[in-house]
Amino acid sequence: MNKLHRIEKDFLGEKEIELNKYYGIQTLRAKENFNITKTDISLFPNFIKSLAKVKKACALTNYELGDLTDIQKDAIVQACNEIIDGKFHDQFIVDPIQGGAGTSTNMNANEVIANRALEILGHAKSSYNIIHPNNHINMSQSTNDVYPTAIKLTLHELIYKLKESLRFLRDCFEEKSVEFKDVLKMGRTQLQDAVPMTLGQEFKTFAVMIDDDIFRLRNAQSHLREVNLGATAIGTGINSKAAYQRKVISNLREVTGVDYVAAGDLIEATQDTGSFVHISGMLKSIAIKISKICNDLRLLSSGPRAGFNEINLPPLQPGSSIMPGKVNPVMPEVVNQVAFEVIGADMTIAMASEHGQLQLNVFEPLIAFKLFNSINMMRRAFYSLGEKCVKGITANEEVCMNNILNSVTLVTCLNPIIGYEKSSAIAKEALKTNKRVYDIILEQKLFTKEELDELLRPENMVTNLSKDAK
Repeated sequence: MNKLHRIEKDFLGEKEIELNKYYGIQTLRAKENFNITKTDISLFPNFIKSLAKVKKACALTNYELGDLTDIQKDAIVQACNEIIDGKFHDQFIVDPIQGGAGTSTNMNANEVIANRALEILGHAKSSYNIIHPNNHINMSQSTNDVYPTAIKLTLHELIYKLKESLRFLRDCFEEKSVEFKDVLKMGRTQLQDAVPMTLGQEFKTFAVMIDDDIFRLRNAQSHLREVNLGATAIGTGINSKAAYQRKVISNLREVTGVDYVAAGDLIEATQDTGSFVHISGMLKSIAIKISKICNDLRLLSSGPRAGFNEINLPPLQPGSSIMPGKVNPVMPEVVNQVAFEVIGADMTIAMASEHGQLQLNVFEPLIAFKLFNSINMMRRAFYSLGEKCVKGITANEEVCMNNILNSVTLVTCLNPIIGYEKSSAIAKEALKTNKRVYDIILEQKLFTKEELDELLRPENMVTNLSKDAK
């Protein structure tokens, strides 16, 4: 044996492990077998910390039940605390997408914690007769309850961060709605002129849309507090003591500071991934709405000479390798692409959930990978959109006003007074003659100039026009 390696054994054989590595033979086998994403689970530090929190709660419970000694418990808890504090994350090397329903990830955690605990006690790594990855770190557990519980802990924390990014983006739009409250512009339906509004109202709508999603996320988050820890293999609690399940949930609450509760039916909870599907659906809904907002920003800023040109997005970089002076709406474009990725991930998660069979869904690694990636991308995208785009938006007030004055649909505001038929005739003539609605009404002597000016004051057109005006 190389002096820089140690030998570990399992029922499949032996492998050499580098002496300075805390993982063991099962982790190394998984690393060799699953070279899929070219990343590892250390990509998700919150997830690694969640695994350590679950293992800590389990160790405390097993100690309370008399199945771990003081020395074992203290070493295991210290190792878990160190991982929770961000240490040894580089030892979590298995690919996020893996066969085995997450067993490789669970064993990676078991081996790292065991070997670090042994080191704390002054023993050589792999001295598993003292602290064993399966017998002690995984005591009273199965991947099938540890893994989904750790996913839920992670999602609970990540959603808090996602809500923070959404609040930031909402506030950016809210600030712009106040700034643009007096900027009059033409509203549009089906890309056609509709009726006047203010740019502030348009941006206020964006803020309200986002605020609705923050509220819905809060409700969706509550579904994650129900966990199946203590279910062990399929939900029957095999290999754990009668008091274990109640005590481990209590310890999990103590370790995390979150009011986690035991699932009402552990067999159902072990195979059902419905809460993950629900969260994914929420992420898709948010992505769709933010993408729609980005589409609007791109349209409103289009041009600048041959488009809407009602707003200016902050210029971030040259937009063309061939067209000098061109600046593209790159930040809304990249957020659109993040949305497409999240929408696609939702379909992947739906398929992975539907393909679960009998007492377990073996595709939870893919579900977790997609959920974690979606939330992380969305969070970064929303901060970037707010900071690099929305905060720097300016209004082209003259363009907005000219669009109102030149629009045929200005006559819509007179519908309650002169009726739909007469309004339609005026609109038709305006289109045919290329005259302004305003001028046609004066020519037909429907109102005096003073009356018409009062009726068509733009600030009056963004609220209800009283029929009493006539």
